[in-house]
Amino acid sequence: MPIIEISSLSHPGVEIFSTLTEAQLRNRIDSDRGIFIAESPKVIQVALDAGYEPLAILCEQKHIIGDAAVIIERCGDIPVYTGKRDILALLTGYTLTRGVLCAMRRPELRSVEEVCREAKRIVVIDGVVDTTNIGAIFRSAAALGIDAVLLTRNSCDPLNRRAVRVSMGSIFLVSWTWIDGSLSRLGDLGFRTAAMALTDDSISIDDPVLKTEPKLAIIMGTEGDGLPYETISEADYVVRIPMSHSVDSLNVAAAASVAFWELRAPTFKE
Repeated sequence: MPIIEISSLSHPGVEIFSTLTEAQLRNRIDSDRGIFIAESPKVIQVALDAGYEPLAILCEQKHIIGDAAVIIERCGDIPVYTGKRDILALLTGYTLTRGVLCAMRRPELRSVEEVCREAKRIVVIDGVVDTTNIGAIFRSAAALGIDAVLLTRNSCDPLNRRAVRVSMGSIFLVSWTWIDGSLSRLGDLGFRTAAMALTDDSISIDDPVLKTEPKLAIIMGTEGDGLPYETISEADYVVRIPMSHSVDSLNVAAAASVAFWELRAPTFKE
């Protein structure tokens, strides 16, 4: 693989790590097969294990024979851009986590039907735009038995660099795709829906009826306005997490962890 020393912030080829916005990266090739950036050796390794295609690497000089050595060997004949830590920080606008970035090809988007075909428990992320929350939700989903993740179009891109890093690569371990239109279509796929919302007629998350559902879609809304009224009104269940000390809600990432554990499928194996 070619090792390319960077001496200028305008060096040809490094624009994917610097000047391109997240939106531009998504559309670098086409809307479905753009580029995303994976950050840190561990996250990059998880992406490679999951079959994601590497395009270029950016790393500090010292990591070429250090933390990035195995990654470079696995990635084959792709360009490896390198330079001193301060140059790379100026290039990217931030200090690299563990000194390694990898530009990777986005996977082809799958249909909702394909992603959910064998699933028993799925989560629908509705309108969550915070990258940290998206990453944390995916990390909990991977750990706590969620088979698939669906996101409404007004949610944050799961392959956002920060979301990927916060997830510690868990985004690569759970099948996901975007969902358009009404969530009521999930009923056609055999799912009952549980909207996590604070309403007067919400049932407790430990209600035994929820555990009996063979296929359940857990719908999580944004922290600001929560779930839209239409989503709540169409849900089969409206579910709340009991609170104490007059606390009325949890951070959406924390609420997701509780919901995934409490509503796990009967076949879940620790």
